[in-house]
Amino acid sequence: MRTFMNRLGSLKNKLLNLNRPAVRTGRRRTAISTLFLIPALLSASLLSGCHGQREQAAFTVPEEFDTSRNYEITFWAKNDTNVRQTDIYKQAIADFQELYPNITVNLRLYTDYGKIYNDVITNISTGTTPNVCITYPDHIATYLTGDNVVVPLDDLFSDEKYGLGGSGLLFTSPSQSEIIPQFLKECSIGGHYYAVPYMRSTEACYINKDYVEALGYTLPETLTWDFIWEVSEAATAKNADGTFVLNGEEVLIPFIYKSTDNMMIQMLKQLDAGYSTDSGEIRIFNDTTTELLYTIAEHTESGAFSTFKISGYPANFLNAGQCVFAIDSTAGATWMGSDAPLVDIAEESIVDFETVVMPIPQFDPEHPQMISQGPSICIFNKEDPQEVLASWLFTQFLLTNEVQIAYSQTEGYVPVTSTAQNSAEYQDYLSRAGEDSDTYYDVKIEAARLLLDNTENTFVTPVFNGSTSLRDAAGELIEEVTKSTRRHETVDDAYIEQLYEEQTSLHHLNETSASGSGKTDLGPLPVTAKVLLGCLAAAWVLILVWLFVGRMKRINEKRL
Repeated sequence: MRTFMNRLGSLKNKLLNLNRPAVRTGRRRTAISTLFLIPALLSASLLSGCHGQREQAAFTVPEEFDTSRNYEITFWAKNDTNVRQTDIYKQAIADFQELYPNITVNLRLYTDYGKIYNDVITNISTGTTPNVCITYPDHIATYLTGDNVVVPLDDLFSDEKYGLGGSGLLFTSPSQSEIIPQFLKECSIGGHYYAVPYMRSTEACYINKDYVEALGYTLPETLTWDFIWEVSEAATAKNADGTFVLNGEEVLIPFIYKSTDNMMIQMLKQLDAGYSTDSGEIRIFNDTTTELLYTIAEHTESGAFSTFKISGYPANFLNAGQCVFAIDSTAGATWMGSDAPLVDIAEESIVDFETVVMPIPQFDPEHPQMISQGPSICIFNKEDPQEVLASWLFTQFLLTNEVQIAYSQTEGYVPVTSTAQNSAEYQDYLSRAGEDSDTYYDVKIEAARLLLDNTENTFVTPVFNGSTSLRDAAGELIEEVTKSTRRHETVDDAYIEQLYEEQTSLHHLNETSASGSGKTDLGPLPVTAKVLLGCLAAAWVLILVWLFVGRMKRINEKRL
């Protein structure tokens, strides 16, 4: 945009210089300048609305936190049905307010991160965003399209008094180096930190070991996609009466995947195939993706594979003896297994089996790749920097050992700081796996250990304005192929090509970049932009006409 405006300025000077010899150019130059400013302003207005995030103004940290004033901040967080997590939030707020009695924290709970995202987007337009919000970096990238909506945390991180590990804090905060680097990396967008990680998880494969062995197989040291597909196909064998040989029932889905967006993303990463670039160029519509979709269609047709959106929650099938492999987040471990503390099916429907927790299947066992995911915390900008500082103090408090360890014990999350992970309290928690089916539920602790042991093998996806839409499209590619196959529709090259076009259009991916081309494509201009460009062209024509008429008038005056 700067280059374009510089060229406009250069053109303006050249046009004005045409009239410089005339004595009576003052008014004419003013008029021409006015005419010129109209298209210049129009073009600036047009270009400022381009796609992409906007630079957020750096936050200046106050020298002192004003404790003589009272502050009221809102905290939006997510909780499903786990009451313990709600209690931890409430306890953290109470402990924080005991240290800072002049800061009141109002908690608002949501059942879904998508609802938090939608409400934030709505509230940005009305200037009523929360102060502190648990969200995902993909969502933050969209928030950044507004003017100074999200607070850049770089200066807050490094502030000696109130920064991470700062001397002026009334509690022990971790330093930046004590936040696990792989987890912090996801919070960097466009070269600046806009969030801190709160909890982290990855995906795990929860396995009915009894079924695997009943089929004549032994679990390998590392799961591979070939092994998963082979065992799942073997499990589809039926008796003459139509029941499955493996469980003697009419229902069995050998392999169920909960988050198909993660499934596609991790498959592509493991195969070193295109997904997107850091700058937001879309690369997912490629030959590797096509081959993966054909493979998924093949195993769907045989009845070996389905998804959460199509068939239901993997844990319910696993616990009822109607599934062999269930892939879900490590944070969902409390729902998995015969003795799971959280279940959604009747007790009499639960079957007894040995649950094994393993990393997701790999294409290359020597170089495992698995996604790092989990909620982060961002702070929204307010007019009062003291209010922002109060929000930052509370955000840091959520990174203390007490909060991190307590929350991680509710599900298969792991703390995001090395101080919490290495603490005696957390290590004691890990060592007591199996002591009960609640706090020390062995499947939950094994899921946490899985991430702790594989942190170096985790990755994060690029974050940009539109990365949420791309993630949705990745999952829907699998969902649509699976649904079409179950409906006995033909999945061929023509179907895949149409599917790519539909997903590109549905999620406006052509507005992020040309698929796989590496060239920017902002999509068709809106009507208002076309009108502005028309006005711009008309204004330039008027300038040239004004100059021509003026020059002809001076020539005629000289002749007279």
